Amino acid sequence: MAIATALRRFELDTRPIHPDTRRALDRRWAELPEHVKTPNQLLGRCAVGCEGTHGVFPKCNLTCSPCYHSADANKVRIDGDHTVDNVARQMDFLRQVRGPRAHAQLIGGEVSLLSAEDHAQALLAMRAVGREPMSMTHGDFDYEYLLDLVLDADGKPRFEKVSFAAHFDSLMRGRRGAVRPRSEAELNPFREKFAQMFVDLKRDHGVNRYLAHNMTVTPSNVDEVEQVTRDVLEMPFDMMSFQPAAFIGDDRRWREDFGEVTIDAVWERIEKGAGQKLPWQATQFGDPRCNRSTVGMRVGGTFAPLLDPEDPKDIAARDRFLDHFGGMIFGDVPKGVLTVKVIRAIAAHPGDIAPLIGLARRVLRRGGGVRRVLRAARRGKLSFKTFVVHNFMDAEQVAPAWKLMEQGIVADDPLLKETQERLGSCMYAMSHPEDGRLVPACVQHSVLDPIENIELRRILPLPTTRDGIAPQVVARPAGLTAVRSTGQPAS
Repeated sequence: MAIATALRRFELDTRPIHPDTRRALDRRWAELPEHVKTPNQLLGRCAVGCEGTHGVFPKCNLTCSPCYHSADANKVRIDGDHTVDNVARQMDFLRQVRGPRAHAQLIGGEVSLLSAEDHAQALLAMRAVGREPMSMTHGDFDYEYLLDLVLDADGKPRFEKVSFAAHFDSLMRGRRGAVRPRSEAELNPFREKFAQMFVDLKRDHGVNRYLAHNMTVTPSNVDEVEQVTRDVLEMPFDMMSFQPAAFIGDDRRWREDFGEVTIDAVWERIEKGAGQKLPWQATQFGDPRCNRSTVGMRVGGTFAPLLDPEDPKDIAARDRFLDHFGGMIFGDVPKGVLTVKVIRAIAAHPGDIAPLIGLARRVLRRGGGVRRVLRAARRGKLSFKTFVVHNFMDAEQVAPAWKLMEQGIVADDPLLKETQERLGSCMYAMSHPEDGRLVPACVQHSVLDPIENIELRRILPLPTTRDGIAPQVVARPAGLTAVRSTGQPAS
């Protein structure tokens, strides 16, 4: 009986696409609005989309204009037990409805205000249900904190790989050494220092990393996107993500007309910084009014996109991959199991081998040829890069559009109807296990966060001298890093 059970488990584990993944993808495709069910659409064919936490640690120690958190976010104390418990519940629900594998962001306020141990336990809770976690941060922490996060009590790595998205832009106030930056270039030493910590982590402890660089874009810094792109491309970031600002969150920090910055304007400046066109039309996550992205190989100073939307052979290879391999899980899979999965997939579709090899050859050609790619690899000048723009929506439209959607009503107003279409196509979901819902991130920030944070103020109040409670202290259990406070007693 034990042998039969093990064999059944092995057969399931080595299937190219897990049945739960297939069901989740089919459900996601069925839910999409018809206008995004296009041949280049990845949602429902290759991925269910990204996921994020909410209400788990809303507090931040920087002030930004704009800030997407509600006015009450910084009136809630950091509490590790609350964080880990709610992360586990939210991720468990996502596992139930979105299948065994997805990318999920550990997001709230500032993740490094959690103790390193609580931060680690939250990441472990996410991994336990098949989530690939990415910690969202402003990057203003030290190497010792990173070590305390990654290493266990015996000094051994508890993660083979960590993923972080660090937000750097001149709209942020309070960073150590750059309290009020006057330009994006002023932040380059901080970007470099952050990325170098993870290079050192790999050198010192063998832990791999995936690093994303995030930047909010407003009229005041849109013309600096070109230079930021040029500068960050030379740093060990894997992704460059830009977000045109939207009127969401704390309206006290709205200083500009964010509507002046469009997704097209930002992409054009990214292309100027990269020194070439960055084709994105071959693949799409959700609605093109919300998201734009491309991935490829950087060889020296040349970016070779994985797919050229103008090349019919590339598009044919894309379609074969999505039809036959979309939904295959490669990350965190033991090498032996992954090998069998790939063999089974190829055996089922041997005709795909030649088109996929042809695609690889074309990517190498776009990178300058095999010899140039090998020379770049030897010099450490070969990397894979992803460029992304996420275009969020204003709360003024999201709130009424969502209210109508919950009532099953399609809006008559053209702007609200467009908002509903974009919400229905959202690639970024947040989990509400208490009522069995998944909601788009724009809805979470525009509609639900203000209500949640009022309740969080009640259950996680900041300590005061009147309470006779000391400020909440964030200390690393290993005792390596300095103690910080997340809430000074009220005067």
